[in-house]
Amino acid sequence: MLARQGMDRDDRDAAHWDAVEEATELLNEERFREALEALRDVIKKDPENPYAYFFLGQALYEVGELEPARDAYRAAIRLAPKHLGARVALTHVLRKLGQTREAVVEGLHALEQAPADGDVLYALGLAYLARGDNVAARRHLEAFLRSKPELEVRLEVEGLLQMMDEQGPSKNEDN
Repeated sequence: MLARQGMDRDDRDAAHWDAVEEATELLNEERFREALEALRDVIKKDPENPYAYFFLGQALYEVGELEPARDAYRAAIRLAPKHLGARVALTHVLRKLGQTREAVVEGLHALEQAPADGDVLYALGLAYLARGDNVAARRHLEAFLRSKPELEVRLEVEGLLQMMDEQGPSKNEDN
């Protein structure tokens, strides 16, 4: 603890990034199980490293462990409340777990932080769509399209919007 007190915020942040470098390389190489091991080791050494929890969430997500991924993203946000990537990822995981109300809440927190961010608009639009709120989903997904996303995801969102047109008005169910 004393060593951390002597370090300024930028030094701690750099040390946190350095600690996860090997694990991020493993993630990029799609060696998810090895990345999980490396990240758990980082967390054992420094349980206050928000990047370790964020990348742990990514690795867990990739191996299909959604509830532990959710918990890892929440830990990252607890340590670094402005970690936008963790909040966006948490929004997606909550939606996939069927926790659509919580997904919308997290998405709205992310939107407050970065109102024009394409990843935020996409995650929030999908969360609203999962809740059955087509009006809010359309508003955020159309804003996402204005952010000029990559072709693949743009086509996906255009298909979702077309599907919503064919379905008619939203049901706005309470999930």
